[in-house]
Amino acid sequence: MNTCARWGATVVVVLGVVGLVFGIIFITQASSAEREIANEIQPLTIAEVDAKYEAVKTNQLALAMTEEPQIRAGKAAPSTMYNYLTVQRTSLGLARANIGLVGFVRTSGIIYIIVGLGLILAGVGLFKKGQRVT
Repeated sequence: MNTCARWGATVVVVLGVVGLVFGIIFITQASSAEREIANEIQPLTIAEVDAKYEAVKTNQLALAMTEEPQIRAGKAAPSTMYNYLTVQRTSLGLARANIGLVGFVRTSGIIYIIVGLGLILAGVGLFKKGQRVT
């Protein structure tokens, strides 16, 4: 087997192993982050965040329609409920974004694992092909 083909096969296998390791790291980090999010948003569950956000958003927008003209005109201050709903909407929005990011990281990890395994198999195939040629 010529040296160039051996090096090429080795590089492909090493890249595959690196991809596999990164995929495993991404998946474990996503699981850890998901547990932390679940702990932070208790008593809500992750599955309930979207529905709760939409409910709070609807209530906050309805209250904003009645209060905001007076607030902008300087005739009134925001009510406690308006402030509460605004903060709750913001917090739930951040939770939604974090949940989406966890899903993206997990999906990226799965893709890295698949690509890594493909590169490992391709590198091994190149190495075996190079041995058969000589």
